[in-house]
Amino acid sequence: MSSRLDPQTSLGEVKLKVSQLERSIPFYEDVVGLKLLMHDEDKHTASFTADGHSVLLILEEIPNAVVPQRRAHAGLYHFALLLPDRLALSLSLRNLISTGIHIGQADHLVSEALYIADPDNNGIEIYADRPRDQWKRDAEGSYVMATDPLDWESLLALSEGVEWNGMLPGTIMGHIHLHVGDLRQSRAFYEGKLGFDVVGDYAQMSAVFVSAGGYHHHMGMNIWAGAGAALPSDNTVGLAYFTIMFPNAEARETILNQLRRSGVAIHEQANAIVVHDPSGIAIHLAVQAD
Repeated sequence: MSSRLDPQTSLGEVKLKVSQLERSIPFYEDVVGLKLLMHDEDKHTASFTADGHSVLLILEEIPNAVVPQRRAHAGLYHFALLLPDRLALSLSLRNLISTGIHIGQADHLVSEALYIADPDNNGIEIYADRPRDQWKRDAEGSYVMATDPLDWESLLALSEGVEWNGMLPGTIMGHIHLHVGDLRQSRAFYEGKLGFDVVGDYAQMSAVFVSAGGYHHHMGMNIWAGAGAALPSDNTVGLAYFTIMFPNAEARETILNQLRRSGVAIHEQANAIVVHDPSGIAIHLAVQAD
C-alpha cells in the first residue's frame, strides 16, 4: 500500500517557457496582477510574486520558440492562482474587464473562477474558494463540481469603489490542470506513487482530480488533447515544470523512498529534486521554507 501525502502538502512555483519576455512581463504585471520580483536579462528569465518574496511564477524566454494551438499536446491546460477571498476575485474581474482581454468564467460550486490566456496561449485560472463546509461529495466520494455561470453582478458589486492594486498577499498557487497522454497511467502515478487522494473521478469528462488534505484538487488531469498526446519539442512554449511543496524534509523523504521502491527515476538538477510523470511532465519536489 502506498504512503499518503502529508495533508499540509501544497503546490509551489510554476515555470513557463515563453516566446517574448518583454511582452510577457507587462502582461503578468498589468493584466494578471503579479509583481515582478526578479528580471535576469542575461538568463532571459523573470520571476513573479504576490507577497513580495514567495515566487509563484517563473518565465523563461526560449530561442526560436514555437507557439502551438491549445490542446495540441501533453503539458499545461492551465495553472490556477488562488486568491484569498471573493473580494480579491471581484477586484481581479474588474481589472480584467478594463484590459479588454477575453474572460472565461465558471461557478464550480466549490469555487468561482475566471479564465484567461497569456500571449503564448498558456492557460491561467484566477479563482476564489467557497468555504469548505459548502463543498459536497457524491456517493462515490468525488467532489460535486459544475461549470455554471458566475453571478457577475454580485461579484462586481463587492468591489464597487475599491481600488485595484494587483494580487493581494495571500495569493497562492492553488492547483494545476494538465493534459496527459493516458489517464489510467497518470492516475496510477499521482495516486499510487506520489500518494495523492483521488477526489474527482469524472469519467464523463475524461478527467481525474487528486489532492492532499481533502482539498477539492491540487492536480487535474485530462485527455482533452487526445489519448496518447505527447510532449512537444523543447522549444515549444508552455510548462517547464510545476512544484509540489512538502511541509518538511521528512514528509518529502517518505515519498522519495516510495518513488524509489516504485522504480521512478529521481534526478537532482541545480539543487532541485525532479521526477517526471508518465507523460514526461517535470515535477519539482521541494520543502516549504521555515
